[in-house]
Amino acid sequence: MVSTMNSLQTIWVPTLALALTAAWTDWRSRRIPNWLTVSGAIVGGTLHAALSGWHGALFALEGAAVALLLLLPPVLMRLLGAGDWKLMGALGAFLGPVLILFVFVLSIFTSGLMAMVQMSTAGRVRETLQNMFVLVRGVLSFGLKANQQVSLDNPNALKLPFGIAVAAATMICFWAAHWIV
Repeated sequence: MVSTMNSLQTIWVPTLALALTAAWTDWRSRRIPNWLTVSGAIVGGTLHAALSGWHGALFALEGAAVALLLLLPPVLMRLLGAGDWKLMGALGAFLGPVLILFVFVLSIFTSGLMAMVQMSTAGRVRETLQNMFVLVRGVLSFGLKANQQVSLDNPNALKLPFGIAVAAATMICFWAAHWIV
């Protein structure tokens, strides 16, 4: 039991450090740098390989792949930045394919709450809802193609630091893993 607890601590400490550092940089600069995400993915894979051999390396690779595949469509549509995408991949390398699903769902929920607050305080509820309608209609009509009006490339669009939502979701999962189980 002690070795399992040490393994969990060995994984959670850098996972939380990665998530919180990404949240901080995303808040400050609206960017999550490659040095953070790439090194995070390497550390996650290396830690799992060191702790569990090839099974651990495969676990990390599966976690990264699940996260990257789930978030690929919004990245291709320019709804989500590549730094956010790579952050989730790096966290997937730490958390594995199942726990990253929980972080993913909680991140989407948290960013939705953040978006509701932001659009309300900016007085852009109607415009945002219209943009969502345009986006859904476009996806249903044309597939996963970027829309200039609803895109990170639009300088007038409201933008959220998704890294903060990801960090909040990661901390909630950490809390649940340590206090509920």
